[in-house]
Amino acid sequence: MTPPPSIALRRGDAGPAVAAVCERLVLTGDLPGGSGHADRHGDPIFDERVEQAVKSFQQRRGLLVDGVVGRHTYAVLDGARWTLGDRVLRYIPEYFVEGDDVVALQSRLAELGFTPGKVDGIHGPATDAAVRAFQAALGLESDGTVGPETMRAFAGLRRSVVGGSASALRERESIRRSGYSLSGRTVVVDPGHGGTDRGACGHLGLEEARLALDLARRIEGRLSAHGVSVVFTHTEVTDGGTDEERAAFANSCDADLVLSLHTDHSQTGSAHGVATYFYGAGDHAGWSSIGEHFADLLLREVVARTGLTDCRTHARTWPLLRRTRMPAVRLDVGYLSHEGDAAALANPHTLDHVAEAVVVALQRVYLGEADTSRTGMLRLDDLRRHLASMHGVGAGDR
Repeated sequence: MTPPPSIALRRGDAGPAVAAVCERLVLTGDLPGGSGHADRHGDPIFDERVEQAVKSFQQRRGLLVDGVVGRHTYAVLDGARWTLGDRVLRYIPEYFVEGDDVVALQSRLAELGFTPGKVDGIHGPATDAAVRAFQAALGLESDGTVGPETMRAFAGLRRSVVGGSASALRERESIRRSGYSLSGRTVVVDPGHGGTDRGACGHLGLEEARLALDLARRIEGRLSAHGVSVVFTHTEVTDGGTDEERAAFANSCDADLVLSLHTDHSQTGSAHGVATYFYGAGDHAGWSSIGEHFADLLLREVVARTGLTDCRTHARTWPLLRRTRMPAVRLDVGYLSHEGDAAALANPHTLDHVAEAVVVALQRVYLGEADTSRTGMLRLDDLRRHLASMHGVGAGDR
């Protein structure tokens, strides 16, 4: 019983949907069993203990920790009750099956050398292709159905990768083989909000949507100068749709990387600084190794160039980060509710510094082990000379 996209369950609600949430929270271990408060029909009430259980689950799974069960939280919560073998898995084009059992399946396939794409818990085309390849390799009927026969085949095989994530190793190797240069790559830039959704507003009349688009254009100009094809998820008058729609758009572009740009806001006005986010969660098997690396480099480069407070890099399972086939990173640069951050972001030079940080951080991702640059020291004018000096590789080589 998945709540409709427009419905969110929160403290004070009751009914069958809340009962379904409580059942799943008990299964995940976030909500102690036993009777709690109930309405006149005997259904559980979404009280404080349920809210705390929801927050605990959201924290562990890299979701927005607000204690509200919306579409994204419910989907992850519902999928958490499945372990591999509990149900038959197969690819359904109209409805991608999600769950922890899909995460386990993808991880197992990757360990055995069959690439399922991103380990994201979503049974999409890449996972289906990996299942069929696995079945064919073992002489099974290659029908893509993960049932008892395929599960027995899994049980009879040893893992081929020990001591690390197979998907992370492949992601890093793919980056290494792609070459040092940025030229010829495609980056999808997602300026937060847009259209009628203006996002956060703050001091000096700053709007998140306008600021993010301004920053996106500055990044586009610098990346384009290095031969990168930059695609925006929306224009000044459109909003780009939901996070799922933006992820689907990025996938359709076959991009190398996705960068989502935002600012933040707090009620107290005291919070300040810059943070970055990548796909992953503490107790979730899948994460983006390259996304984490880029998020870390980007944060350090922005802090070094702007002086904004370092609010760290965080793993999250937000839809845009999870559903893109390529590494995706979100940059939250400053709080518009903070006078100091707002003043910095109102200065065009700060936005130029952030744009430069994006390009340099991206270049450092592709330099890999050959990167000997000090954070905040490499400038755009130095990039081509820096590349040309490395192993005789010119800036235009891949």
